[in-house]
Amino acid sequence: MPILYSFRRCPYAMRARMALKLAKISYELREVLLKDKPEEMLALSPKGTVPVLQLNDKVLDESLDIINWAFAKNPSNFYTAKGDESKLTNEVIKLFDNDFKYHLDRYKYYQRYDTDPHLHRDKCNYILLYLEEVIKKNDWITSSQPSILFISIMPFIRQYRIADSVYFSSMEHKHAIILLNEFESSALFKEVMQKHEQWSKEKNNGTFVS
Repeated sequence: MPILYSFRRCPYAMRARMALKLAKISYELREVLLKDKPEEMLALSPKGTVPVLQLNDKVLDESLDIINWAFAKNPSNFYTAKGDESKLTNEVIKLFDNDFKYHLDRYKYYQRYDTDPHLHRDKCNYILLYLEEVIKKNDWITSSQPSILFISIMPFIRQYRIADSVYFSSMEHKHAIILLNEFESSALFKEVMQKHEQWSKEKNNGTFVS
């Protein structure tokens, strides 16, 4: 059975868990604390970030690789992007994984980075306004069937909202707000956000997820 090392609130781990759920892949979940990483996980992936998926023949330690692996196993529960939709999916995910995440970190943790939080908040907002226009032109993004794009970017938008929910709700990215509300109220989100005890080799307390 695959083993997934995960941290509940990490957006990268969150989207990996969603992909495994959508693909109906059973696995053992090992909840870790990033300040207390188990040696077993570090032996598989020395970079020490989650998620890490241990398979029989390989280790996947990038969330997008896990998503793509899960999609290839069972794409039936995912919205399947076609043609230009696939190109747009890759472009938007790259934008959020790079630019949006960069500014999000410096907005949320401005004291750590010694930055102006409002500057980086506004940079994130510009990206959300761009996303707003993309959504208006691409109805498939709001499909009731989750897409790789949807599960990949919504955890980051959720983090942005958490940083200042009043500000977020006051902005003009109404489609993003609607999508986030749908995301957080979905059965998929609630299932993958269940709390689990920190895993340890001694306790052998991994959780079977199906």
